[in-house]
Amino acid sequence: MGPDDDYAHSFGYFGSGAALMAPQGVVYNEKYLSIGDETLIGPNVCLTAGIGPGQPMLASPTVTIGRKCIIGRGSHIIGHWSIVLGDEIQTGPYVYITDQNHGYEDPDSAVGWQQPNEAAVSIGSGSWLGADVVILPGTQLGRNTVVAAGAVVRGTFPDHVVLGGVPAKILRHYDREHGWVTGAPND
Repeated sequence: MGPDDDYAHSFGYFGSGAALMAPQGVVYNEKYLSIGDETLIGPNVCLTAGIGPGQPMLASPTVTIGRKCIIGRGSHIIGHWSIVLGDEIQTGPYVYITDQNHGYEDPDSAVGWQQPNEAAVSIGSGSWLGADVVILPGTQLGRNTVVAAGAVVRGTFPDHVVLGGVPAKILRHYDREHGWVTGAPND
């Protein structure tokens, strides 16, 4: 599906040259979704705002994907509060990005019925997320960040770093004087 298709007009924004590849995954609450110019959403990608169709959201857009992004097949971007992907971001397949998670504060109540926790997610322009990466609520990634396949990310990270692991940590960072250096800045 492209920007000239009738369905594209149901989105908050569906950019010039953007496309949702077939077969499409679950997509709902389109009016809260913004897809940037020349962005390609791979097959079987789930792209949603809220927990079900027709749910009113507090922010519009709830999910923003910048221009010239490529979202790998089978990925899920599930927004409830605010997810912002900058420009020229690429993901491998099966990446999961969400700004909401189940609460588990009450040990006597089923986790699935407890109040969820929400925190905005932001991924800096030029970043690359490898296959099977999980981005949890509250994650803030700087520009040109690399996230290794299988990493589970939560927290705030600066520009020009390589993250990996569960939980993700900085494996390398770019130093203008020394180039790519092992470890986090100031280690």
